[in-house]
Amino acid sequence: MKILHVETGRHFYGGARQAGYLINGLADRGVDNLLVCAEGQPLAALRSASVFEWRLGGDLDFSLYRRLAKLVRAARPDLVHVHSRRGADSFGGRAARSAGVPAVLTRRVQSAEPGCWFRWKSAPYASIVAISAAVRDELTAWGIANDRLALIPSAVDSALYRPAADARGRLIARYALPADALIGGAAAQLTARKGLDMLLPLTVRLIATEPKFRLLLFGQGPAKRKLERAIGRLGLGSHVTLCGFEPDLPALVPGLDLFLHPARREGLGVAILEAMSAGVPVVASAVGGIVDLIEDGVDGRLVEPDAFDDWYDVARDLLANANRRAALARTARTKVESRFTIERMTDAYLTLYRAVLDRAAR
Repeated sequence: MKILHVETGRHFYGGARQAGYLINGLADRGVDNLLVCAEGQPLAALRSASVFEWRLGGDLDFSLYRRLAKLVRAARPDLVHVHSRRGADSFGGRAARSAGVPAVLTRRVQSAEPGCWFRWKSAPYASIVAISAAVRDELTAWGIANDRLALIPSAVDSALYRPAADARGRLIARYALPADALIGGAAAQLTARKGLDMLLPLTVRLIATEPKFRLLLFGQGPAKRKLERAIGRLGLGSHVTLCGFEPDLPALVPGLDLFLHPARREGLGVAILEAMSAGVPVVASAVGGIVDLIEDGVDGRLVEPDAFDDWYDVARDLLANANRRAALARTARTKVESRFTIERMTDAYLTLYRAVLDRAAR
């Protein structure tokens, strides 16, 4: 089987990382992979695929259709798998169809785009994969037929994100934290929908009762300046650190005492899976696909987005109770190892590919 993957994201965020996991998993099963990715994307270093690193212009890059159609005709893959937006979802399926090749689209987000627009974009795809029940339900509400939908959750590399005794020392040294700090962290794109702005007044309130609390925000994005100004205005310079993009995140996350994910909208939440796998207790918003990951009170805590008092009560309770944090973390790690593995995700996609190719051959 030969699969052409299209991942046009510019940064190595959740979607691109998932594409990399899948391509490696497919290669281990004997699949021949080709990959189109953006110029400078770390995915270009994959050795498990023949990589085409292109300069891409986003949603309005109409040349993407022409280039993809030419590549599909030349490479003759059995199937095209589009992993992202930024024009790929609009042009990838149509380029594949022009060459008589079936295509699959993975939908990773909940968004405010009109349903009619998505129906137009998705028309050429034989199957659309939702990464959570929330994403699937949104697609159903937009009129996508159930027989075109599949549910395949994202995965985490639990051998990479794992509990590590030296991680706390790494964090303290890297960010000059007090040795006795209680360390909260978040890892997300710095955008409004991730809700990170709420964590700043939350920190103000937490340090009033627990002055040892420190907050590390990992990630980059357009809200960085706004967060910097709020940190200064609230006098949090010694308690909150904007860490930027951190390539060594798997070695650092296990050192956190608490992982906070206050997203206002979320397709699934790969950063949550990574924290769960790393043995860190999670407090997250009860929105979107997050509810597929966490059973409240069993392997994490769920709180309504922007319910400030509830976020404070839950975070304060966990920071004060190390045994409770450890129990949630152990259960979460067990869940990830059984339900959100790369092997399980790869097998699910292989099953879907075969079903799509069987239908195309009839």
